[in-house]
Amino acid sequence: MQVSPSRNLRCVTIMAALVVFAKGSLMAQSSTQTRTEKDLLGEKQVPADAYYGVQTMRALENFQLSGIAINHYPGFVEAWAYVKLAAAQANYDVGAMKKDRLDAIEKACNAVLAGKYHDQFQVDWYQGGAGTSTNMNANEVLANVGLELAGHKKGEYQYLEPHDDLNMSQSTNDSYPTAIKVALILRNDKLVEELQMLANSFRAKGKQYLMVTKMGRTELQDAVPMTVSQEFYAFASSLESEIQFLKDSEKSLYVENMGATAIGTGINVPKGYPEKFAEHLSKLLKKPIVPAPDMIAATWDQQGFVNYSSALKSVAIKLSKLSSDLILLASGPRAGLNEIDLPAIQPGSSIMPGKVNPVVPEVMNLVTFRVMGNDFVVTLAAHSGQLQLNAYEPVEGVAMMESQTLLYNTSKLMRTRCVDGIVVDEKQLQHYMETTVGIVTALNPIVGYEKATELANEAYSSGKGIIEIIREKNVLTEDQIKQLLDPAKLTNFDSSKYK
Repeated sequence: MQVSPSRNLRCVTIMAALVVFAKGSLMAQSSTQTRTEKDLLGEKQVPADAYYGVQTMRALENFQLSGIAINHYPGFVEAWAYVKLAAAQANYDVGAMKKDRLDAIEKACNAVLAGKYHDQFQVDWYQGGAGTSTNMNANEVLANVGLELAGHKKGEYQYLEPHDDLNMSQSTNDSYPTAIKVALILRNDKLVEELQMLANSFRAKGKQYLMVTKMGRTELQDAVPMTVSQEFYAFASSLESEIQFLKDSEKSLYVENMGATAIGTGINVPKGYPEKFAEHLSKLLKKPIVPAPDMIAATWDQQGFVNYSSALKSVAIKLSKLSSDLILLASGPRAGLNEIDLPAIQPGSSIMPGKVNPVVPEVMNLVTFRVMGNDFVVTLAAHSGQLQLNAYEPVEGVAMMESQTLLYNTSKLMRTRCVDGIVVDEKQLQHYMETTVGIVTALNPIVGYEKATELANEAYSSGKGIIEIIREKNVLTEDQIKQLLDPAKLTNFDSSKYK
């Protein structure tokens, strides 16, 4: 079979390109510099420019699972810097660490707290070993950063060692849960602040429509009158109760087990170290951190995580309820309740012209469902530990940090892109007040429940308003109607409480 010259030329060109690509790949590989490090499994090549070391390298090879590295949550990286800094200061105070090594660790930790080197914290959140890979990633990075800042080369561990210095008086089993707690504490204040701003936004919306009356509903049926301000202030109050729950649950994170080391017996820990560590961490965080009274129990007990995760779930439940209420109140606009208009921030359909969906309350529901699921993850992990350690803390940590982040970001979105821009349809509310039968409840003390029921049934069956029926049957005089069935009075609204 003959091969055409043009086809032959294409083959030669492709082959030449492959050769060039192969040479380029080999050159790239050969130009990659490495350094040799070793651990109990033997020697391994580590990229020369990497601040992590051999144990991080093994973790990167073993656990490429979720694509979510520990630096996905910067607060967790900062938490490790705080923990290692407080540990070094405590070790120096009790005479276990030399001043030059403390100085190097302090410089490294402060650099990380300033936002540097976060890209070196690379191990996957999902890992076996109860967080050992993460602890060693932190130890190795901080050791090599400290070495460089002290004028040494990466890997010259005779001057600053990941185990002997960065892990002094520690185990993964006390430093890892403490780092998670610190990360949650750091973010909790921001979450509380944003939730309070959202509550304030609801309250401001209620104040905007202070004296506007509307029908309250139970089981989606007309109930009794209320004001718009009462409804929106109730949204705010309910959120503030969740804020208090978050603040209270944070206190369970203040108890840490640093100094427990492997199982809580404190092996290899100098006297006074646990107290000194708590003292230093308290100063760094400006929070009342305390050592656990029983280190063995604290090393396997997950109560702090369960409490805090439960508070996050409670916030999610409340936000989901409020979001669903907003979706209902905005339903329509012509064939629903249509009591409020949500800001139109994007088209709602690829096929239905003019449709605008309540996308912000909807995405809040998506987020809250995730947070509720994350709480169940924490529940499963917390009850699955065996004997003196719970190996499942990594999934608890990533679940709670994801929940914190989602709630913070979506609460801000809800405030700025939804609640602040809500417009109440006062005309629609007035129409409902004029046609509702709900105000008949106010007649109970006057005509009795049975007679009031008859009037309500007649209004429903005839399609007439309840006031019209009352007038037809001469149940009340006009003065009585004005005094007893005035919707504003039926709300028991005290405007002095809403200013």
